[in-house]
Amino acid sequence: MRPDNPVVRLCAAGMRAEAEGQDERAHDLFERAWQQAGDDYEACIAAHYLARHRPTPEDTLRWNAESLRRARLADQDAVAGFLASLHLNTARSHRDLGDDAAARAHFEAAAGHLAALPAGPYADWTRNAVAEGLRATGALPERDAEGPLRRLLAALCARADLVTLGLLLPSWLGDLGTEEDRTRLLTVLNMAHASRRLPAEDLRTLRDALAALSSAPQQEPAPASGSATVPATGSAP
Repeated sequence: MRPDNPVVRLCAAGMRAEAEGQDERAHDLFERAWQQAGDDYEACIAAHYLARHRPTPEDTLRWNAESLRRARLADQDAVAGFLASLHLNTARSHRDLGDDAAARAHFEAAAGHLAALPAGPYADWTRNAVAEGLRATGALPERDAEGPLRRLLAALCARADLVTLGLLLPSWLGDLGTEEDRTRLLTVLNMAHASRRLPAEDLRTLRDALAALSSAPQQEPAPASGSATVPATGSAP
């Protein structure tokens, strides 16, 4: 976002108020941002934040849909960095209303825009949320709760092995089902094996996880671009 933009500054102030527990003040600041929006870029941002403080799921969806609609009308270079988030929020709104088909389309569209995010915690968080949504709506198969990789992660959590968990979890949580993701996960599993810091039982489970992942059929990947067809998401506010 453009930090010197007055609408962006109002929304940033609203987020600070929200973090301090001042939800009413936050809503007022987001409302002022919406009223001051002078173009589609600014309206997109204001609507995105206004969606955070709505009384009903239907109203939340309307504002998320409006934010996405305005983003499509704005300069695409200016909004590229948050299209994934806009689709993610719209997907969650549809899930809240029980429409998993519409939610899945938006999770898939969000996946197609992840490449525009600069590397860092925000990109990781967004990718993890998209992967979770794809699995929850059937776009990717659910993971085997009793599989070796899940057992390994459970053992690492029980022992509070934060070093190994820190190595494995980003690739596991952000797995979108592509061959690239499988390669990344195989790489970090091999790194954990080579570290020689795991107890014998965990090593056996890790080897089982490597064998299972190496032999697993390739999943149907999420779209690689932002060109997925997305259904209409309600009328504008």
